[in-house]
Amino acid sequence: MSEPRVAVLMGSLSDKPVMQACVDKLDSYGIPYQWRVLSAHRTPAEAHEFITTARDRGIRVIICAAGMAAHLAGAAAANTTLPVLGVPIAASLDGLDALLATVQMPPGIPVGTVAIGRAGAKNAATLACQILALSDDRLAQALVDERDAMRVAIAAANVELAGG
Repeated sequence: MSEPRVAVLMGSLSDKPVMQACVDKLDSYGIPYQWRVLSAHRTPAEAHEFITTARDRGIRVIICAAGMAAHLAGAAAANTTLPVLGVPIAASLDGLDALLATVQMPPGIPVGTVAIGRAGAKNAATLACQILALSDDRLAQALVDERDAMRVAIAAANVELAGG
């Protein structure tokens, strides 16, 4: 397998069912990734080491998923200049606490934040693909093909509704 280009980090193994949607989407684009459980609170030294060495290992985008206090994406963004995408997980308060913790970053330390849960996990993978597609024509075409397939599916649904 090729060298991973995306790192998918989860604050807890309990985030795996949601983030499976993310890695499935990365697989559909043929983007090599690695995923790990690293916590900003429970394994701070390990998280720091992984994040600060990511660029040297060929990682180009970091996707972080966490619930509750959800500091993983912010901790990652504070320790790298790679793009960091945050996926809030609904562990408590329907994920609103995680959303706010992920999106409310100080100026100069951005985290690109997507929706709470599975939809956000899929969009994080698509956004990572868009970032990588800036210098990869195969990925750029995969995104065009995906949009075309969505358009065809919607048109087919409308034909079905009109016929019913």
